Amino acid sequence: MRRYETFVIMDPDLSQDQRDQVTQRVEELISQMDGFLVFTDGWGERKLAYDIKKRKRGYYVRFDFCGLSPLVNEIERFFRIDDRALKYMTVLLDKAADLEKIKADKAAAEKEAAESKAEIEKAPEEAPRKVETAPVVDATPVADATPVADAAPVADAAPVADAAPVADAAPVADAAPVEDAAPVEDAEPAEKKTQADVAPTSDESDSAADTTPLKNPEEA
Repeated sequence: MRRYETFVIMDPDLSQDQRDQVTQRVEELISQMDGFLVFTDGWGERKLAYDIKKRKRGYYVRFDFCGLSPLVNEIERFFRIDDRALKYMTVLLDKAADLEKIKADKAAAEKEAAESKAEIEKAPEEAPRKVETAPVVDATPVADATPVADAAPVADAAPVADAAPVADAAPVADAAPVEDAAPVEDAEPAEKKTQADVAPTSDESDSAADTTPLKNPEEA
């Protein structure tokens, strides 16, 4: 038995259901003509190297299978008459493929994938269990504290009497205007003092008389 791979480029405007119908039809042909499907690989939508039927993009799907040439001819005939397929191509991978080995490898790959998926699903649940905490050292027991005596109840404070309302202050009367002060007369000069102010006192007159020089008798 030979091993082949067939590439098909589908119309990018197809819905997912229409693409699945094409994929399912190919898988049915492989099963009906005694072939063995290794796997189906969807590459998704990609840009084309050149326009195909006025399309710049296409949806790529790869079929890896084992079978004989009649099976390949039937698959290509289906793509040729179906407008949903823009282009297809089949490549021979192995002329003498070991079918039993391929089946065993596929079963092992599927089992490994299932186990990996199960581990991923259980990982969030098992994560908390794997956390190891450090052992707690026994702390020294604390001596019993002396009980605190109950504090005496605080007496209720006497209510403060409401303060008497402050009487409104009497309005201040407008102050009387100050009259203009009378002009001060010019003071007399110091030279014009009265004779009384400059008259000598009795003591001064006596002293003046005493100091009068005596006349010479001969001159008298």
